[in-house]
Order: sequence, then C-alpha cells, then structure tokens
Amino acid sequence: MLDKQKIEESVRLFLEGIGEDVSREGLLETPSRVARMCQEIYGGLDQDAGVHLAKQFTVEDNELVLEKDITFYSTCEHHLLPFYGKAHIAYIPNGKVVGLSKLARTVEVYARRAQIQEKLTAQIADALCEYMQPQGVMVVVEAEHMCMTMRGIKKPGSKTVSCVTRGVLKDDLGMQKLILDMIRG
Repeated sequence: MLDKQKIEESVRLFLEGIGEDVSREGLLETPSRVARMCQEIYGGLDQDAGVHLAKQFTVEDNELVLEKDITFYSTCEHHLLPFYGKAHIAYIPNGKVVGLSKLARTVEVYARRAQIQEKLTAQIADALCEYMQPQGVMVVVEAEHMCMTMRGIKKPGSKTVSCVTRGVLKDDLGMQKLILDMIRG
C-alpha cells in the first residue's frame, strides 16, 4: 500500500539533496503532487490482473486472437525513469475469450509498477495463461527507455523489443511469424 506521507518526506529530502530550496513557491506543493502521481503510475501494485480476466465468453472456434498497439507507460526499476511503448497480445483460446479491453487492462496492471520490460512481458503472458488457460500465448512489447535516451548513452529513438511465448505457440515458428507479420502489418 502506498504511503503518501513517506513519499512526500522523500521528495522533500530529494529536492534538498539536489540543492533545491524546498520553500520556494514553485516547489511548495511538489511533494504532494508527486505523492498523488505515484498513486496513479504505481497503482498496479495494488491490482490483480485476474479481476480483469475473470469475465470470459464461450467461443466455438479456437482461432487466433491478436490485440495490437496497446499503448503503455511504465517505470524502469533501475533508474526510476519512464519507459513507454506498445504491447501486442496474441492468444489461441481454449473455448473462452475475454473482452478486448480486458487485455489492455491487464497490460496496465503490470505497466503501473517499477520494473523491467522483460518482466512486464512475462507477467502479461503468465497472467493470461493463469486466468484464461489458452492453448497458447505470445506477448511482444516494444518500448523506448528514457534511461537510454535522456541519460547514459543518450540514444533517442532506440527501441527495445521483448517477446514471450507460452503453450502451443512456444515452439510453433510458423504461428510466431504469422503473429509478427500481423503486428507489423
């Protein structure tokens, strides 16, 4: 659970640590603003993807489902800087599908945490496997990391792509290629 008071104290100390005057007009409300922001951007810590994936619908055909270009914003756990991009989720149902918004909500649950992209990708795939039991899942995440673009190596525009496959899609290179072609198309 988020501790607003601790965040506010930490922000004051941080501002003092970088040499700012925490009593100046522009910074007076900054600790409170940052605490409210943290409730929003780290709210996934208190959420369970299973809540979103619980509502399922029966289908007769177990054909491939792809939801692509799901925009997300997350925070790198190494530098506490944003990374953002698109997630693409493909799955082969096992008699059940979820509403398409539930896939986007699942991405949000895990993106709204401090973490690394590779873990985010796996968490999304594993949540689908756990709560939907599909025949197969493939999750592709492509993101730009501010820790690479505004500091360190300073290479804006570079993207990191991570991919996780589960179930029947793990070893089916033909289906993986089809999904990647659909994402690019």
